[in-house]
Amino acid sequence: MSKRDYYEVLGVARGASADEIKKGYRKKAKELHPDRNSDNPDAEAQFKEVNEAYDVLKDAEKKAAYDRFGHAAFDGGMAGGPRAGGYGGGPGQGDFASAFSDVFEDLFGDFMGGQRGAGGARQSRATRGSDLRYNLRINLEDAYSGLQKQITVPSSVACSACNGTGSEGGSEPVTCPTCSGMGKVRAQQGFFTVERTCPTCSGVGQIVKNPCSSCGGAGRVQKDRALNVNIPAGVETGTRIRLSGEGEAGLRGGPAGDLYIFIEVADHSLFQRDSMDLFCRVPVSMVTAALGGEVEVPTIEGGRTRVKVPEGSQSGRQMRLRGKGMPALRGPGQGDMYIELAVETPVKLTSDQKDLLRQFEDSFSKSNNPNASGFFDKVKKFWDDLAS
Repeated sequence: MSKRDYYEVLGVARGASADEIKKGYRKKAKELHPDRNSDNPDAEAQFKEVNEAYDVLKDAEKKAAYDRFGHAAFDGGMAGGPRAGGYGGGPGQGDFASAFSDVFEDLFGDFMGGQRGAGGARQSRATRGSDLRYNLRINLEDAYSGLQKQITVPSSVACSACNGTGSEGGSEPVTCPTCSGMGKVRAQQGFFTVERTCPTCSGVGQIVKNPCSSCGGAGRVQKDRALNVNIPAGVETGTRIRLSGEGEAGLRGGPAGDLYIFIEVADHSLFQRDSMDLFCRVPVSMVTAALGGEVEVPTIEGGRTRVKVPEGSQSGRQMRLRGKGMPALRGPGQGDMYIELAVETPVKLTSDQKDLLRQFEDSFSKSNNPNASGFFDKVKKFWDDLAS
């Protein structure tokens, strides 16, 4: 059975560029992979045909021979032809894994630890440092006003002795002999080639032959750093502040990571917070609740304000103080403070005080009592005596 034209197999035109050939192969390989075509008995044969075509057309020398002699360039039937020049084995024989892994590298290389240069060796590149997290607990008053706070952060910093290279005396790292700078090694397992991180260089692609005595070749050392952090007014639990470049030092001259400060606002003994609003329970006497009056209320900024209590107020009644809540974290605006009245019941009364309360209760059922009008004056005097 005659073989199909390799360009036709990959769905590209003659004279296609290397990128076009690779794209054509990638498309056909995905389309015809046996795992995706379990109901097609011809899929495996077609898949192998695609890999055979790509194995030839991806190689500049093989492609040139194929363009000139066609399939005869590899079948050994041409005396003195390219076969004699060293293309032993022909396309598709034992080289499928190489073809497939090239595309795998192209698709997933950045996730597997780096890039390859023109010669196939992995290009060493700087690695960004890790991000750090710092949990900071503040009180509600600080969240209201904002503050500047100094924190101590344990982290890795670039070694000053080797300037972060990890090599003694500033010498350059050398290419890893195990992976030839790729950062990973390949092993054939049946139909597929499996790649894993190089155990010698841990995926870096380079090794330090003369490690720095200060950092042991790591290029970084542990150090506590003191940082000043500006906490803006209006923060709440869960607010995240980012300090760019204050995380772990990078490897091989790479940029440092970032430091993320997570804010936790501690509970307050008097105020409860709901976003920008504050809530506060204020005790009032029975007389003030019944007859009306004023109570003095503390505010979050440290001052005090007087609030009018309407006559006949009951426990649980709420009153709003506009603009006495928390400031907005971003932009203008201020929340409100809500006062909830808690009417107090007197305790440890004397006998005379208890009698007055009983008379007070009886007065509600004796509306025709001629002495009722004067009784309320006695009750008010009674509460005044309690207050004094």
